[in-house]
Amino acid sequence: MWRMKLLIVGATGGLGRVTAAEAVRRGHEVSALVRDPAAADLPEPVLKVHGNVLEPPSLGAAVAGRDGVICVLGTPSPRQPSTLLADGTSNLVAAMTSAQVPRLVCVTLLGTDDSRRNASLFYRHVILRVLAPMVPDKENQERVVRESGLDWVLVRPPRFVSGPGRPPRIIRAGDNGRTGRISRQQLARVLIDAAEQPGYVRQAIAVGS
Repeated sequence: MWRMKLLIVGATGGLGRVTAAEAVRRGHEVSALVRDPAAADLPEPVLKVHGNVLEPPSLGAAVAGRDGVICVLGTPSPRQPSTLLADGTSNLVAAMTSAQVPRLVCVTLLGTDDSRRNASLFYRHVILRVLAPMVPDKENQERVVRESGLDWVLVRPPRFVSGPGRPPRIIRAGDNGRTGRISRQQLARVLIDAAEQPGYVRQAIAVGS
């Protein structure tokens, strides 16, 4: 695989840090969009780039020259309605389009659109009920990505867990089958695969164990 120039958005979160480390391990040139570079705890040699998805002027320089962007933005609170994900992703898409950055890998949520069929009964009836306030923002984020015109990939995980985890199960949109929680390490590997490999382009995938 050729060495890619990747930007990770949401890199200071738990999944973001693991994803940055996995991209570095594979030999890619990795940058991270951060609001406060001095306070960001990221592995070497990740380059910290100042920016904020809600401040469009800060995004142009951050995405310029990249081969792809991996968006692992978190919601402010899963129990409070928000438009941060859709708004921030819309700004990111605009910057990528302007800079002609082709690939966008975006983490959303198992349970959006037709991926409810891929969730367990417990997840559908308990977990998604708890997460219900943030689901509209996730679904609007997916709509922004689908309509972007980019080489997008939507990745829909259930709950994250720590540790190495079991090898992931990947279910394409519309396919049957159920999947459960996934470790951040295994999910990070899928995200980098999705950035590297053309077979994931314009696909929405459920990922779990």
